[in-house]
Amino acid sequence: MAAAGLISIRSSFGPEETMNRFEAAVSAKGLTVFARVDHAAGAASVGLPLRPTDLLIFGNARGGTPLMQSNQTIGIDLPLKVLVWQDPSGDTWLSYNDPGWLAKRHGLGDETDATANALAAALDALATASTKSP
Repeated sequence: MAAAGLISIRSSFGPEETMNRFEAAVSAKGLTVFARVDHAAGAASVGLPLRPTDLLIFGNARGGTPLMQSNQTIGIDLPLKVLVWQDPSGDTWLSYNDPGWLAKRHGLGDETDATANALAAALDALATASTKSP
């Protein structure tokens, strides 16, 4: 069962290449990368196994601030995050929260639709460029 508001795209590449491609695409668009979290490395550090699971936290104040001006609680879900992970069969996935779903989750009004739609389109373009072979 898919989690509500979560978009997952199968990648044509392995986990490391998918994340590297995504991070490069984010940087090329002038967005700020705040952190990259290697959950598998964290698990390994305490002796627990975990398939590749990498989180990238990134964003842009111009994109997120209008949403927070409408309702500051959306700040719990910002900056944006992308998770690249490998499933039990070895397939690689890139997952992220749908900005439109986040806006609804926090009860944002219609005045934020254009911003949420722009973020959704940007995420879709970044995800597609990072997961699909040219």
